[in-house]
Amino acid sequence: MLTTLAVLQVVTIVIGVYAMTTDFSLSALTSGSSPTKPTASPAEGSSPVPVVTAGPVLARLPVRSGDGPLPTKGTLTRQLASALGDKALGGRVGAVVIDTTTGEQLFAAGADTAVTPASTTKIITCAAALASLGPDARLSTRVVQGAKPGAVVLVGGGDPLLAGPAARPDYPKQASLATLAARTAATLKAQGVRKVTLSYDASLFTGRTKALGWKPNYIPDGEVAPVHALTMDVGRQDPRFRAPRVPDPAQYAADAFARLLGKRGIAVAKSVRPAKAPAGAAELGRVDSAPLYALVEHTLTRSDNDMAEALLRHVAIKEGRPATFEGGAQAVSAVMQRLGIAQNVTLDDGSGLSIRNRISPNALAKAVALAGSAGHPGLRAVATGMPIAGFSGTLGNGQRFTSRDSKGQVGLVRAKTGTLNHVNTLAGLTTTKDGRVLTFAFMADRVPVNAEPVLDRLAAIVARS
Repeated sequence: MLTTLAVLQVVTIVIGVYAMTTDFSLSALTSGSSPTKPTASPAEGSSPVPVVTAGPVLARLPVRSGDGPLPTKGTLTRQLASALGDKALGGRVGAVVIDTTTGEQLFAAGADTAVTPASTTKIITCAAALASLGPDARLSTRVVQGAKPGAVVLVGGGDPLLAGPAARPDYPKQASLATLAARTAATLKAQGVRKVTLSYDASLFTGRTKALGWKPNYIPDGEVAPVHALTMDVGRQDPRFRAPRVPDPAQYAADAFARLLGKRGIAVAKSVRPAKAPAGAAELGRVDSAPLYALVEHTLTRSDNDMAEALLRHVAIKEGRPATFEGGAQAVSAVMQRLGIAQNVTLDDGSGLSIRNRISPNALAKAVALAGSAGHPGLRAVATGMPIAGFSGTLGNGQRFTSRDSKGQVGLVRAKTGTLNHVNTLAGLTTTKDGRVLTFAFMADRVPVNAEPVLDRLAAIVARS
């Protein structure tokens, strides 16, 4: 080792001496002009000499990314038809595959049959919300001046992700009840107010708090909370646990807000009751949700029933309908009609918990195709929010895309799942082996036991095509 180091040192010294005695420079290696010689500047208005770089690596590719050749229809039809014959799917199945670029239907079997969609309903709800409200809309929770001096009103803005005092940081970043209390307390102190009476206004949403098609166990089991415009932690008594859900989310959130004001030096009268905020009342504090596109991604990835129901009502408000289950369903249908999806969409709720919902595979696949198309960039969050096979959301729980005929497509399929008793659905998009983006919907609502592995196999066939 010592000998090697000595030799290297000698070589370095020799090279240095040579460079000094022979005017050695880097230009000798690059064949460029000597740096000591001035270079002529290009004349004003003329183009400089272009820099020559490596040739375009992708120049020989025949198509753009995502726009490869269509798969062979005969092969795709044969493979899908064979898989659809699996008895696990039960007695009623609908299936469709659509080319996202052209809208051409590549495969169809009962594509226009209205099927119970379960949670794939959220695709329609979220697409309507993005189209109606816009991807940058935010949901605001406010505190305003009450009708009497020293009175304040907490106004629910229909944001069920509003974080309560015990909530942990999450994505998307949630509006915080503690932040709202801090801002409100600061405003009150600046006005010289140290004691208030507090009421709450949850009148933004109206009508029933439970859909007619919901089963009695949904709320006790923690599937969803009663729908109110003022809710924190999606109505959970403890945000760490799915259940129990609180029976009156608005009162629960208002009581928590009163305690938060007290911790910030604002005494609150014992009785906290509902009241209508005065029109045009001065705002004392405000917090805003994440933008709608992030809320949509959250709703689809986590299959958040509470957020879906809130979005349904916000679409109703934006479209001039009552903020009820019925008004939301009518508003969503009107928006989908504007998007060109007018048939075979009948909703009873926004989350898909209702067994009364009916959507055709064709309508679902078209909605996903719009989200993946260049013509509707505002709907893109529907595509980006879908779970990724084997990685995220309801496709990342270690139970999907695990069989021999589907595990090879892990990471290649993005899709929303739907599960109720005797109902299994899957709708999403994938890129074929030649780079073509295809949209699919596979739906079965008379499933004997469990058809999820078959749905995964169907999606994998599309991805391999």
